[in-house]
Amino acid sequence: MRRNVLHSPRLSELKKRRRRAFLQKASWSLIALAAIFALSAYLSRLPGINIENIEVEGAEIVGNETLRSIVQEKISGKYLWLLPKTNILFYPKGAIIQTLAAQYLRLGEINLSIKNNRTLVVAVIEREPLYTWCQTDDCYFLDADGYVFDKAPYFSGNVYFKFYGALESGPLGAYFAKDYFKNFTAIKNTLTALELEPIALELKAQGDAEFVLAGTATPKILFRADADPENIAGNLRAALQTEPLKTRVVKEYSKLEYLDLRFENKVYSKFR
Repeated sequence: MRRNVLHSPRLSELKKRRRRAFLQKASWSLIALAAIFALSAYLSRLPGINIENIEVEGAEIVGNETLRSIVQEKISGKYLWLLPKTNILFYPKGAIIQTLAAQYLRLGEINLSIKNNRTLVVAVIEREPLYTWCQTDDCYFLDADGYVFDKAPYFSGNVYFKFYGALESGPLGAYFAKDYFKNFTAIKNTLTALELEPIALELKAQGDAEFVLAGTATPKILFRADADPENIAGNLRAALQTEPLKTRVVKEYSKLEYLDLRFENKVYSKFR
């Protein structure tokens, strides 16, 4: 009897009606989605909301036109063959920034904005070459954070302060002594204020570091890379104001080999 009820003509007809109703709803839903998609595709092509011009600002070394051509290529074409990449709501902002940053390490900041709904403004700030990192005869520019971003041309003399020592990778895209770089530059500024004219720093394998000073004898300042720069500055100032070192540094600077600050609250000196 139960089998007869499950296969009754009335129940079968009810199942068919429900199936037809479901298929009709599904069909109308698909039609509605297709209409929405088609309308969106149409609206996305309206001239008033599509990028027509590209302006690049700040690329003095890399070149504004160079960056403009890369951005133009990134916004060419369509998504799913329908939605234009020039649409101000859908343009590939992240991909543009990622591409420019990867191709030109000199770019420290990259900002994109839309002006008047028709112009994409690409504003960049280039890294300032403040120092160089050198290995034999090859030198690379460093910014204020010790980031290696470009090959440096040959300079005669001490145009840029030089850093020597191993990098974790690179050299391009690497940081020189990332954990200590700010300390190094702080100590360098102290040496400059004391008129000792630092021209280079070498980071040793065992955590020691050496500032090389200008002069025919190229004297050195020895210290630990992880030392507190304020302690280094205080100890060095005190030592240079104490006799007999004060007088010897002034009168026998050409014979000075090094000042050693690797030991806490002590400064050792050596003269030829």
